[in-house]
Formats: sequence, structure tokens, C-alpha cells
Amino acid sequence: MLELLQSFDQSLFQLVNQQWTNAIFDAVLPVFRDKMTWVPLYALLLFLLPYRYGKSGVYLIVLVAIAVGLSDLISSSLVKPYIERLRPCKNPQLLDEVRLLVNCGSGKSFTSSHAANHFSLAAALCIPLRKFRSFLLPVALIWAAMISYAQVYVGVHYPLDVVAGALLGLCLGAIFGLIAEDRLPVLTRL
Repeated sequence: MLELLQSFDQSLFQLVNQQWTNAIFDAVLPVFRDKMTWVPLYALLLFLLPYRYGKSGVYLIVLVAIAVGLSDLISSSLVKPYIERLRPCKNPQLLDEVRLLVNCGSGKSFTSSHAANHFSLAAALCIPLRKFRSFLLPVALIWAAMISYAQVYVGVHYPLDVVAGALLGLCLGAIFGLIAEDRLPVLTRL
């Protein structure tokens, strides 16, 4: 069963990385998945949340930071060393086939920390901000999904790496989002 799952995962990787490609994605997705691309968004959140919600906004930032930090810690320091799955760009069986559009990275592949961190951020922010949930949740989840998809497209992760990372991030983000919602009711009243 595990071999069948790995075979499916490699086949899906090859579709995304080698066949479902185009010049626009080749140019955009490496930039889209780069963490430096999103620094202005993070800076804006660091300014807007305290500006809009005062101390509650600061507490929300702290809870989101804890959620993202935990998702990164669990993904990078617990799961990856335990599973020890090679990235597709480091897999000797795929080296000649992988379209690598960015630096391969030095770590292991399973789970994707990019996916875990961005889904954790999306969930932790969306749950307590119920006033804005109607448009914020879909936008944030699509944003995290596109970053995750880009990880496969550029050749550094398999699809199951990003799915597992997304699930890890969603779970942790939801936990901290619910804590924020419970502890910071002012966020839902404004």
C-alpha cells in the first residue's frame, strides 16, 4: 500500500512539475513561494492588527507566531528527521527528470514547512476574525494553497509533502485561532 501511495505521489509530482507547466508559472511561482515576497504582507499585519484591535491585536500576533513557530518546529525538527524522505530534486531516481526552478534546499521533503507555516498562519488569523471571515478565509486558504502548489511546481516537494504540511498547519492554526477567538472576543465584535 505504501509503495502504491509513493508511486501515485511521484506520478502526480511529474504531472505538476513536468507537464502542467507554462512560461507564466515558470516566472511567477518561484517568486510567489519565496518567503521574502511576503515580508510586506507580514509587516502590514504587524502594523494593522495592533492599530485596529489594540492589545488584542498584539495578542493575536503572538498567538499566530506561536502557531506558525510550532508548525515549523514540528515539520522541520520532528517529522522531517523521522521520515527522512528525500526531496524530489535530491532523489537519484528523478534527478534527470526534475525541472528545478529554485535552489533545492538542504533539508528533507516530508512534510513541507512552507505549507505547514502558511496554512497555520491562514487558519490562526481567519478563525478569530469572524467579522471578515466571509472573504478572508477563502482568500487566505487559496493563498496558502498556491504557495504549497508552487513548492511542487518548482521541484522541491512532492504533492503529499504539501498536503501533510497543510494538514499540520491547519490543525495548529485552528487550535490557536480558537484560543484567540475564545480569549479575545473583542476581535469578533469590532
